[in-house]
Amino acid sequence: METTADVVVIGGGVMGTSIAFHLAEAGVRVVLAERDGLGSGSTCKAAGGVRAQFSDEVNIRLGARSLEAFARFGERPGQEIDLHRVGYLFLLSRPEDVAAFEEGVALQNSLGVPSRMVSAEEARRLSPLIETGGLLAAAFSPDDGHCTPESVVLGYATAARRHGATLLTHCEVLGIDTGGGEVRAVETSRGRIAASAVVCAAGAWSAKVGAMAGVSLPVEPLRRQIAFTGPMPDLPRPVPMTIDFTTSFYFHGEGEGLMLGMSDPDERPGFLLDRTDAWLPRLTDAIAARAPRLLDAGLAGGWAGLYEVTPDHNALIGEDAGVSRFLYATGFSGHGFLQGPAVGEVVRDLYLRREPFVDVAPLHAARFAGDRPRPEINCV
Repeated sequence: METTADVVVIGGGVMGTSIAFHLAEAGVRVVLAERDGLGSGSTCKAAGGVRAQFSDEVNIRLGARSLEAFARFGERPGQEIDLHRVGYLFLLSRPEDVAAFEEGVALQNSLGVPSRMVSAEEARRLSPLIETGGLLAAAFSPDDGHCTPESVVLGYATAARRHGATLLTHCEVLGIDTGGGEVRAVETSRGRIAASAVVCAAGAWSAKVGAMAGVSLPVEPLRRQIAFTGPMPDLPRPVPMTIDFTTSFYFHGEGEGLMLGMSDPDERPGFLLDRTDAWLPRLTDAIAARAPRLLDAGLAGGWAGLYEVTPDHNALIGEDAGVSRFLYATGFSGHGFLQGPAVGEVVRDLYLRREPFVDVAPLHAARFAGDRPRPEINCV
């Protein structure tokens, strides 16, 4: 295979397919290269949460814009995604977290997000499975929720093809030809693609892709695991996405039961995808303290996936200063799926040299070289 394109998008998850769709819809000749199947990386292992409850203004705007897109996804690009706007509920048990979330809610409200602080008692009414011992307050946003990641990828991929994009699966990127500080071509396992622009949307694998072009993208892979309960016929519904912020234990409704997750502080960076029981004792302790009725539900399976983590747990979005037309959207540290629609729009505008709806300059990868990290507090 030998072909040409205006842009090669590397990565076929939600970020890559959203970018391909938005570019193709704008009349750009796009080839997307994915080394496996579409959505087969981190996207298919995502919990599916969608929200605008963040501490960083850029993330709030990206989340809110994406929520608008998810709400009308059936019309554009045209796909049912099983969106459940059941809300996000952050449970807070440390004074410093309450203060931080109060500031965050004020900022969210100023940007049109209808989040609010609630008492421990109201949190229990919103999410009846929780116990309120030790809770000081909670933050709730009713417009947030969850949907199906695979369906989002399918919708974007189908529409991208409809607008003329070529999506190559089982097509591994082997190198990026840059000369004189410009992108010239992408070498793949299926041949050379001549192009004058590249977008790296390779998630946890982005550091390697960046290195092919001499671009530093400080992204590390970190295993995260998800578990499912068996059917819970007496489960009070709807179940908001409920997060015990101190422990990071979270759950939301999934089918007849619940999806559960939690970070593991002992996890070290790497591409491990096997499931392990090492995190279960901490998970069990967190469940016992915050939602003890779940201990009787029993686990009925789960999986392991990869977060794409940056040093400040915030994304990398921009164009490299040294290699012209090497763009990137990666390192979302757990909130990539939910920002996919908005970031696709932003990258389209960066490529077309138009002003995006939000200034993403603070998320440029150069912030680390200049010692200007931009931490995101509301991480799960």
